[in-house]
Amino acid sequence: MIKRRKTKQIQIGNVKIGGDAPISVQSMCNTDTRDTQKTLSQIKSLAEAGCEIVRLAVLNKDAAEAIKEIKKHSPLPLVADIHFDYRLAIQCIENGIDALRLNPGNIGKEENVKKVVTLAKTNKIPIRIGINAGSLQKDLELNTEMSLAEKMVESAMRHIEILENNDFDMMKVSLKSSSVLTTIEAYRLISQKVDYPLHLGVTEAGTLKSGIIKSGVGIGTMLAEGIGDTVRVSLTEDPIEEVHAAFEILKSLELRQKGVNFISCPTCGRTQIDLISLAKKVEERFKNYNKPITLAVMGCPVNGPGEAKHADFGIAGAIGEGYIFQKGEIIKKVPEDKLLEEFEKIVKEYAK
Repeated sequence: MIKRRKTKQIQIGNVKIGGDAPISVQSMCNTDTRDTQKTLSQIKSLAEAGCEIVRLAVLNKDAAEAIKEIKKHSPLPLVADIHFDYRLAIQCIENGIDALRLNPGNIGKEENVKKVVTLAKTNKIPIRIGINAGSLQKDLELNTEMSLAEKMVESAMRHIEILENNDFDMMKVSLKSSSVLTTIEAYRLISQKVDYPLHLGVTEAGTLKSGIIKSGVGIGTMLAEGIGDTVRVSLTEDPIEEVHAAFEILKSLELRQKGVNFISCPTCGRTQIDLISLAKKVEERFKNYNKPITLAVMGCPVNGPGEAKHADFGIAGAIGEGYIFQKGEIIKKVPEDKLLEEFEKIVKEYAK
């Protein structure tokens, strides 16, 4: 069992982060925030997929103004992503945002930082310090004696100090690189220096296939070491896929049990059914199913029910037909063309 690192607890909307709270799943809208209807539509789809926190890009005053309407109808807590302009942070707080993602050292004069921090503290708005390997301070970029991970941690510590000097501690921290090893090293180092919650991710991880592998290795390694309080899988893909991938990582480490734990065999010469197609259809059919359940699709009745006997329900293929089993016991034989329909019916009846 994984022993999680103990962190301070903060709260974004109704979601607790750190302490003994479950690791939460986050994503980011790729819509124009000014388009409130399109943005809300995506937020609602993300919520249906299981997302728990969503971040919005706030590029200008119109986007900050749109926060007011989006907040009224959003089913999820909202984080405003802000760079450089402290006035946008103030406007977002006034319009009801639940949290900010900004680096205090990048939003101008000390007096402007103080304005943002004071308002955030008054309204109990947490701030995420987000460090990216590609956008460090100039003196750190030129430093040849520190590793990239060490530079990222030093950058984070500078921003943390600014907030702490303003008597502010409602923060979480992220240190993301497109390099898996650099990301892991940075999080290991920061976890030894502060007890603030850590938001995990491998930035610019890539498209669906390569991005999930990089994120699974990087995020999975850190979670296995007890590091991490929130997660985002960054993919060049529909943000809903980020949510599904994040939960798969968490489920594989038995850190969250939300939704389907899906098992399927790799096929072999004994397989006499279109297993690949069937497995994909079952996974797709149940991908937004939020109750914790283990489903299996196995290639043959020889090993299927036995190897997947811990599954709540499963399919074992045969010649032109399949067996539906429950906890390793066969309960029904069904023709191949009716398997998916009958399987879904049995699972949903059980869930009632």
